[in-house]
Amino acid sequence: MSRVGKMQIAVPNGTTATIEGNKVTVKGANGTLSRVFSDLVSVKEEGGFLRVDAANDSREANAMWGTSRALLNNMVVGVSKGFEKRLTLVGVGYRAQAQGSKLNLSLGYSHPIVHEMPEGIKCETPSATEIVIKGVDKHLVGQVAADIRAYRKPEPYKGKGVRYADEYVKIKETKKK
Repeated sequence: MSRVGKMQIAVPNGTTATIEGNKVTVKGANGTLSRVFSDLVSVKEEGGFLRVDAANDSREANAMWGTSRALLNNMVVGVSKGFEKRLTLVGVGYRAQAQGSKLNLSLGYSHPIVHEMPEGIKCETPSATEIVIKGVDKHLVGQVAADIRAYRKPEPYKGKGVRYADEYVKIKETKKK
């Protein structure tokens, strides 16, 4: 039995969920998300709550039950509140600047890096060394943050690079003679 799958999902005011077979569409203040769920689970709406149930007692259905519930909850939270990831640039001369749907990065290479934001993702730079990525889709926000971090991962000797705001980089000691 899935402990996550048993929990109901509260649909907040101003948010609507439409269920058509296995396709669930959630509309809210921030936008619209839709997803087609597996045949191994069924989604039902009961009095302002969404419930996900396993179709049968198979191992695969039980695995998809909790996963589908978590995905559906992320959809509801995304369209009502939204998601954000914060990145920090650490290093001399490392800078970021948001221009519309593009993010210009200066990360110590011989050329500037221009990262194009996908549809539905907003990028802000409150300071030259901070990046805030916002969006409705949790997976997409995390993937964009990971792509930007991959341009220059934090290195373990000086800690320079692009890191998540809450990330701790353990600094190694240099070689001794």
